[in-house]
Amino acid sequence: MRKPLIAGNWKMNMTATETEDFIDQLLTNKLPDDVEAAVCGPFTSLTILSDRAKDSGLKIGAQNVYFEEKGAFTGEVSAAMLKDINMTYVITGHSERREIFGETDSDVNKKNKAVLSVGMIPIVCVGETDEERTAGKHEEKVQQQVTSALQGLKEDDVKELVIAYEPIWAIGTGKSASSDDANAMCEIIRDTVLNLYNQATAENVRILYGGSVKPATIEDLMSKEHVDGALVGGASLKVDDYLQLLAGASHD
Repeated sequence: MRKPLIAGNWKMNMTATETEDFIDQLLTNKLPDDVEAAVCGPFTSLTILSDRAKDSGLKIGAQNVYFEEKGAFTGEVSAAMLKDINMTYVITGHSERREIFGETDSDVNKKNKAVLSVGMIPIVCVGETDEERTAGKHEEKVQQQVTSALQGLKEDDVKELVIAYEPIWAIGTGKSASSDDANAMCEIIRDTVLNLYNQATAENVRILYGGSVKPATIEDLMSKEHVDGALVGGASLKVDDYLQLLAGASHD
């Protein structure tokens, strides 16, 4: 059984002070044992999150990384730097990184390799635009992104990583793919991994849905066979909403 994962992506939100308030409030609650809880904060929040979450069961992740080990790359952060402050996850290939900052499929692949090389886990984001879905190219687009993201990765690494399907038209828009649409695309992603590797690898990969996920929709989403959790934006910024998401993914 794949353990459900609810990963918050705070994006460019939460000051250090707000981070302290959030984590202190969150950890006064018991987190469900049968759901993996993770928060991916901005770089300025990561040490705070890592220190406060120690021994709590809450996993911490970064939202970005650079693929070079070290050097003259002003403003960038390496995988080794993130590992050194006990990050578990790193988001790679988010549509905002691709669309706003021009990251390519090749960049995403190199980032995945860098993250895995130091023992962290990439949360690899894939998804189509509204225009691509309307044109019937959404499956081809996502299959191509998955194939490129995994190029050159070993089977054991792929079993550990997480793939997040985030239709670009649903991110921060209030629109959301239906749970059936989300499940269908997550199945296509799993089939793509199967074709690239094998049955065992495909069955191990956790596939999340992201795109205007809310407490009211999480239970329906989690009832679907190929949806193993959610990558959540706005609803992860409030402790009560985040706890409701965890409860909705739990079988307790």
